[in-house]
Amino acid sequence: MKNYKYILFDLDGTLTDPAEGIANSVMYALDKFGVKEERSNLHRFIGPPLWSSFEKFYGFTKEKSNEAVEYYREYFKEKGMFENLVYDGISELLKGLKNSGKIILVATSKPEAFAVQILKHFELYEYFEFAAGATLDGSRSQKADVIRYALESCNIAELNEVVMIGDREHDIIGAKIVGVDSIGVLYGYGGLDELKNTGANFIAEKVEDLEKILGGIF
Repeated sequence: MKNYKYILFDLDGTLTDPAEGIANSVMYALDKFGVKEERSNLHRFIGPPLWSSFEKFYGFTKEKSNEAVEYYREYFKEKGMFENLVYDGISELLKGLKNSGKIILVATSKPEAFAVQILKHFELYEYFEFAAGATLDGSRSQKADVIRYALESCNIAELNEVVMIGDREHDIIGAKIVGVDSIGVLYGYGGLDELKNTGANFIAEKVEDLEKILGGIF
């Protein structure tokens, strides 16, 4: 338990469960290339930058991956971003954190414009000081770059007072690169081995466990 002042949250797999919308968007994109895939294999797209996932899992060239991302966004911006669910307890957690004086931010590899729309749609935006995301052109997509951008945008220099919360290795690795602590959550799409092996400072099995780790705010 540590009294962090600045708390950064990943979006997908941490604040919301985006599985349906992401899977539908990926399937829409793959269909454009005649690629058929089992829906159960598409959870691996939750978390990492899209470009790297298309290249890693399907051997797409950079050019083909860029095209796939554009197709993905065609579906996502119309339907996919709203095929999403807020995890139970998240709204209450965020409200408690804000009321206790914590500064809460989002740091996501999802394009910032989409992240803001999602947060507003699900009535979470009001809790956050700032929502940092990737750029649409991919020039800022790695989690470490997004975390740095979030901190710089809010003039946060006290790294020992910052913690990053996320469900995938990219969140933990990004936090480590920047020099801040991290909490890995098991209710998302990573796993215990993934989060421990990349060096998460704490592990939260449930949303309720985050309250305990963050200092019993309620």
